Amino acid sequence: MTESAALATADIPRILVVGGGYVGMYAALRLQRKMRQGEAEIVVVEPQSYMTYQPFLPEAAAGNISPRHVVVPLRRVLNKCRIVAGEATAIDPAARTVSVVTPAIAEVGGEPWHVSYDHLVLAPGSVSRTLPIPGLAENGIGFKTVEEAIGLRNHVLEQLDIASSTRDGAVREAALTFVFVGGGYAGVEALAELENMARFAVRHYHNISADDLKWVLVEATGRILPEVGDALGKYAVRELRGRNIDIRLDTRLESCEHRTAVLSDGSRLPTRTLVWTAGVKPAPILAAAGLPLDERGRLRAAATLEVSGTDNVWAAGDAAAVPDLTAERPGTDCAPNAQHAVRQAKVLADNVLARLRGHEPTEYRHKYVGSVASLGLHEGVAFLYGRKLKGYPAWLIHRAYHLSRVPTVNRKAKVLAEWVLAGLFKREIVSLGSLEHPRAEFELAAGAGRKPDAP
Repeated sequence: MTESAALATADIPRILVVGGGYVGMYAALRLQRKMRQGEAEIVVVEPQSYMTYQPFLPEAAAGNISPRHVVVPLRRVLNKCRIVAGEATAIDPAARTVSVVTPAIAEVGGEPWHVSYDHLVLAPGSVSRTLPIPGLAENGIGFKTVEEAIGLRNHVLEQLDIASSTRDGAVREAALTFVFVGGGYAGVEALAELENMARFAVRHYHNISADDLKWVLVEATGRILPEVGDALGKYAVRELRGRNIDIRLDTRLESCEHRTAVLSDGSRLPTRTLVWTAGVKPAPILAAAGLPLDERGRLRAAATLEVSGTDNVWAAGDAAAVPDLTAERPGTDCAPNAQHAVRQAKVLADNVLARLRGHEPTEYRHKYVGSVASLGLHEGVAFLYGRKLKGYPAWLIHRAYHLSRVPTVNRKAKVLAEWVLAGLFKREIVSLGSLEHPRAEFELAAGAGRKPDAP
């Protein structure tokens, strides 16, 4: 199918942005701010209508931040761009087109749109990297989207209700055992925040204490949080173990069938909660694009952020292997994190405009300043400009840094207000698991021929 009439434009260059995450949103935002009127058209293709600020997912899961405040509405922020709610399914660099499937097309099974471009910005991000572990697909819970974060929060609180209302010792043990696989930022921060939340929640259960909860972190390597360095990683292990969290280093998950996590050290852990945060991989669309990839499936890009061997195809963030010109060792690529992604997006946008105006693009160059990580309320680690911080100061820096980076003043103010209110009042510990199946009660009532509130 040719392009929709909604995308038909006058004869001006089109910049097509695939993905509305860090790189996609920030690149489009800079383009619309710096572009002259009528100079080019910007089209952003993204399945969701919002960008998720992922560093805030652990706090959203713990209830410290409202879910709607960790997402940024694309149509509101990118008000000079055309937002297409759809998924890019194929790229044809020779024809300069991208195939897009919108929700309407998917519903009726129609042919995708073929959207043409003059400049293509590839920023589809990444997806969870899974392994062929028995039971993982059926029982694992991811932690990459706001939906997964809130679903996990509801799930943890539901397990407390299950444990409180059963006399079966095996069911109770499995309900109160929470296993997280992966010792990077996502796994450590999610576990730490949810452990804080659950420890507070059990105060309101007459037959569950904090000592009944079993939290397990499984990491295949010999350390956690490698981005903050070995010393702070060891501190994080000590801090978490001091809260009675079981840290299993040099250990792998071998199976999670039948609500039992089987580990490589021989342990068998009955559990109803297994959270998988063991890494990410580039979005699948890149593998079928016919563009040069590195051994990890990322697009090979020059320091100008143009995909190697292509004309007017650009990439940055998780999707791209970008040379780190500030690294001491030649051949080093920039780490796939938000710090680089946001800065790369700005350089990418400037280079697209430079190319449109007949100028030469500039090279991306940024020296990595360090990393911060939260270990739950009032605890954290930070490695910044060669200095190591831990405990409360690191936690404050973690919050201040991410508050400064979350897009829009509107979001900054709302997040700050929620933090202030959370410091003045107690946590909310309500599970809204029914949100995942909002029509279940109505379907039951309609099928059974009774009113929902009937006795």
